[in-house]
Amino acid sequence: MLYIVGLGLSDETDITVKGLEAVKNSERVYLEAYTSILTVGKEKLEEYYGKEVIVADREMVESDSDSILANADSVNVSFLVVGDPYGATTHTDLVIRARELNIPVQVIHNASIMNAVGACGLQLYNFGQTISIVFFTDTWRPDSFYDRIKENKDIGLHTLCLLDIKVKEQSIENLARGRLIYEPPRYMTVNQAVEQLLEIEENRNEGICTPDSLAIGCARIGTDSQKIVAGPLRELVDVDFGGPLHSLVLIGSRMHPMEADFVRAYAANPATFDELVKQQYKF
Repeated sequence: MLYIVGLGLSDETDITVKGLEAVKNSERVYLEAYTSILTVGKEKLEEYYGKEVIVADREMVESDSDSILANADSVNVSFLVVGDPYGATTHTDLVIRARELNIPVQVIHNASIMNAVGACGLQLYNFGQTISIVFFTDTWRPDSFYDRIKENKDIGLHTLCLLDIKVKEQSIENLARGRLIYEPPRYMTVNQAVEQLLEIEENRNEGICTPDSLAIGCARIGTDSQKIVAGPLRELVDVDFGGPLHSLVLIGSRMHPMEADFVRAYAANPATFDELVKQQYKF
């Protein structure tokens, strides 16, 4: 059996009882280590699970899945995913590959940012398409996700923005020279995401992500140190959200009064928040 086990959002204790039983009954245990992170390292997981944990980087998962699936038709193998197993398309690919090899698969779900974002006070069924914001470079400043934000806003829905993670990445020079030298990990902050959105808005000028657009910055959701701050983008760009992981929610054009009441508790500047809500939502 191949078990794909969601670990939740915080630390080693967030695994479900069913997930922990699967891990303890597995001959090999892999930890997917590039789409998200926990607040603890693999050593803490090994201590809590009583099992060795093999870190599976992007190259292993995407290019060497056969090593993960090896003899999983005759022994139990666990593949651990921060959050929920289906939070990234890579894990869907692994399931498809296992099915092709006639390996039984059991998925054990857990909390992810996709549902835990409800902590910000916005109702989950009022969210539209989720988008990803990647790091700009000197030569690559993509803005295709702006159209998805616009589509959500046109029908009044909120947008969850997942922010870029760079783990075990190589510079162009090292990649070209075949040198296995990796750049330090980088995790996009709410501040960087807001700066990029405002730059895109300046170029597109369609009124979707203006300095007065209301949003909610979220950091380390599901942990004891989570931080949630609401306000216009021009305020959020200067808020210190602390360490990773960060995400950003762009509030839709049909925010409900109950949502506004809940979100107000997180406002960086309640007076500013109230004034903009009054202007933009006519409560």
